[in-house]
Amino acid sequence: MKSVFISVITMLLSFSALAEEPTFAERVALGMEGEHRSDENKARDQYRHPAETLEFFGIEEGMTVMEIWPGGGWYTEILAPAMRDYGQLIIATWDPEVEGQPAYRYELPQQMEENFAAHPEIYDQVTFEYFSPPDSPSLGDAESIDVIVTFRNTHGWISAGQAQDIFNEFARVLKPGGILGVVQHRADEGADPQESAKNGYVSESAVKEIAANAGFEFVAASEINANPKDTKDHPKGVWTLPPSYRLGDTDKEKYAAIGESDRMTLRFKKPD
Repeated sequence: MKSVFISVITMLLSFSALAEEPTFAERVALGMEGEHRSDENKARDQYRHPAETLEFFGIEEGMTVMEIWPGGGWYTEILAPAMRDYGQLIIATWDPEVEGQPAYRYELPQQMEENFAAHPEIYDQVTFEYFSPPDSPSLGDAESIDVIVTFRNTHGWISAGQAQDIFNEFARVLKPGGILGVVQHRADEGADPQESAKNGYVSESAVKEIAANAGFEFVAASEINANPKDTKDHPKGVWTLPPSYRLGDTDKEKYAAIGESDRMTLRFKKPD
């Protein structure tokens, strides 16, 4: 299968005289099928809809895109091959020089750097920005980024009392007209964000308020990542559901049938 995948890429990229260069959406689709992705990660595509989500955020040729706190790099492994030679991808991950963070904040960036080094054909053009506010609060130069994307992080920032400062930093580094794309586990409207965030969920209105306070204009919402089966009242919060299964084998079939969480997908714009 690897040879077939490489052949497809070669056909698309090598014969520009006979056909147009592949679009960003086409490169995302190719990256999703790459052998650098595990079967486990590919199985999550049905819940996370990466092609549709990234298209909704409006990423185009030549853009500088920053992904905030990628964790294990689920989206990174799709974005990196899609952006390679067609723009710049920057990963804003936790700063290893900041002491006192949870262990995963040191382990995951190290694992990601090792994975990047092992697969230069995918990741050789990806750069890092270390970001662990309040100790390491900068995302780089002002007005240097075209698109910022963040996936399922906002609840943690609310719980830590950092959400407004972080969104303010997004606004500082985005170019005028730049886009902020947010995917977040969605609480019911009216939920207290400080309480719902403890379970991983935040209401759309709470996220919109934080963004507006940072100076962003709301552009559009999509139901790409909605899941009406998610009742949002699980014993271990959102982490009861796949892929975490915090309850282990207890009622696992029940939670597998629900699938991953109900999520908002929001697009904001920094005013021109």
